Amino acid sequence: MKIAFVVYDGLTLLDFAGVCDPLTRLKTMGFLENIQWDICARTSKVRSVEGAMFLADRVDNNLAEYDYVIIPGGDGIRDLVQDKEFLRWITVQTDTTVVAAVCGGSLLLGAAGMLRTKRATTHPQLMGVLQHFAREVVADRIVDEGTIITAGGVTASIDLGLYLCEKIAGRDAREKIQSQMDYRNYSRI
Repeated sequence: MKIAFVVYDGLTLLDFAGVCDPLTRLKTMGFLENIQWDICARTSKVRSVEGAMFLADRVDNNLAEYDYVIIPGGDGIRDLVQDKEFLRWITVQTDTTVVAAVCGGSLLLGAAGMLRTKRATTHPQLMGVLQHFAREVVADRIVDEGTIITAGGVTASIDLGLYLCEKIAGRDAREKIQSQMDYRNYSRI
């Protein structure tokens, strides 16, 4: 099991960390020994909107080699929705790779053409923009369309991480990770 956490200048830190924390606990809590993850970017260093620096494990690599690709939102999407090279890079077209986006990351999937036939969600303030890209925009916390999964605003990143834990390792694993995180507000809708 391989996971790519996509990072870029201007990402929102919690959009990244909220998904990353529960997913990496699949390994650290002993649910999956064979899980690996990489921080993937188009450049070797990126900075979040809050100022945190990320060093990429892999640069401009083939994201189709991963089982899951996670794309956070953040102010950086404003430029990236117009960046054809970035959009081409995140466009994964396999039946085996699941691409999941949080908050404004859904707009990146939309701009890449990955939501044309899909239901999707995003931050409530971005839903009007997402309507230009998706077949249907819904206010659900998480929308699972098979190989494309979208989540709402920033705190939905934690829910997405827990949802993916359950999808990967089962309900028991998700419940134990959720308990370890002391997160009581998990909601799939």
